[in-house]
Amino acid sequence: MIKIILLIAWLIIFIAIVVVTYKLRHLINVYKAENNEEKVESLQTSQNWFYAFLVVVSLCGIGIFYLFLKGTIWESHLFEWLNLTVRWLHITFGIAWIGTSFYFVFLENALNRTINVRDELAGNLWAVHGGGFYYLEKYKLAPKKIPKDLHWFKYEAYFTWLSGFCLLAIVYYFNAKSFLIDPEVLDISVATAISISVISLVVGWILYDQMCKKLISNKLIFTIAMTVFLIFFAWFYAQVFSGRGAYIHFGSLLGTLMAANVFFIIIPGQKRMVNAAKKGLTPNPEDGQAAFIRSYSNNYFTLPVIFIMVSNHFPSTFGNTYQWIVLIAITLGSAGIKHYLNAREKGRLSVWVMPISVLLLLSVAFVTAPAKPKYEDCKEIVSFTKIQTIINNRCTTCHSSNPTDAVWKVPPNGVKYDTAEQIYNFKDNIFQRVVVVKNMPFNNNQTGMTQEERDMINCWINQGAPK
Repeated sequence: MIKIILLIAWLIIFIAIVVVTYKLRHLINVYKAENNEEKVESLQTSQNWFYAFLVVVSLCGIGIFYLFLKGTIWESHLFEWLNLTVRWLHITFGIAWIGTSFYFVFLENALNRTINVRDELAGNLWAVHGGGFYYLEKYKLAPKKIPKDLHWFKYEAYFTWLSGFCLLAIVYYFNAKSFLIDPEVLDISVATAISISVISLVVGWILYDQMCKKLISNKLIFTIAMTVFLIFFAWFYAQVFSGRGAYIHFGSLLGTLMAANVFFIIIPGQKRMVNAAKKGLTPNPEDGQAAFIRSYSNNYFTLPVIFIMVSNHFPSTFGNTYQWIVLIAITLGSAGIKHYLNAREKGRLSVWVMPISVLLLLSVAFVTAPAKPKYEDCKEIVSFTKIQTIINNRCTTCHSSNPTDAVWKVPPNGVKYDTAEQIYNFKDNIFQRVVVVKNMPFNNNQTGMTQEERDMINCWINQGAPK
């Protein structure tokens, strides 16, 4: 009965917020037509709050829906579709955000600043795209009159972070014992793990923000401080969470820094500049400079964040014994490549950055390569029958047409080991997950695969995987 009451209350609130938001949008259009900027600005603020309420209420609705399905055969199905939907949204918003970061940093780097540039301009750029010609100008501070329709690039950042945090909760908070906590790393409760996760994001932002405010004037010191900052958090997460959980939290930290830069620094500064220009005052150049620095900082985080978004598909990175060092090497290497590209767009040649960055990334691939078994460990030919027996005993609880695992109700990534042909077709994947990084069987080796069995699979692969 309580569930029904909650559902009805939620529906009423949800419909009311949608109606009010629609009405606000209609009034905004009316006042825009009347050139009543004061009313438009006031209503847009209200509309933004109602959009926020709509997001919160939608999340509450998912929670109420979960109460109806909890303990039923549809519970895991709900989480699978939540995972898919939110991940889809996260990637879509992330592409939009990172795309604007790439574009505007390119624009800044490629501006013509000398030839026929008016005094009030910082530069201009001619461009051609999609069969059309474009001419863009950047003002040193602001135009004499702020245009009525001014586009703000902020929602891409906000919704990327919101969808990312929701995805973090769906995958790692609700399945903390499976994905976030590894007792061999640190045996902690679910509540403790989630608390560490949230607190680390807040503390990380505070430390980063202070570094930006106090050290940014000296690029060398700031770069060293940021490197130490990143190394510490990569190491810290590796001491607390599972390998996969550590990686995704490092990415969540970088994403939080980027979104917080937009929310706390870039947008407020830009609003102050716009408001000053509307009043006929000279905007404070420090606001523009601070926003520029944070935006440029975000640009260097983009490639590491993209890597971490796909890292859960590559266990040789997060499953390595020294996974935090691998993470730092890839982060610094990819940030170095971004620096090279930024310098190239400015017309500058950085001779050493690209080779060192590529060498760093290649060294990671070399260091994470699997070692061959010793000859004496593989004196006898390992038959496929023995391998199939191991797989059937240890892996098919998840990887089968009808999994018996408590979490996985469908085979992960569609991988099945029901037949000999299926096992043989996935032999490379089995070798990587079972022998190299040893993060399978799932959930901290829940089926109890022994080292002897892993060695047997290793020998079978290195003998050419005879059928």
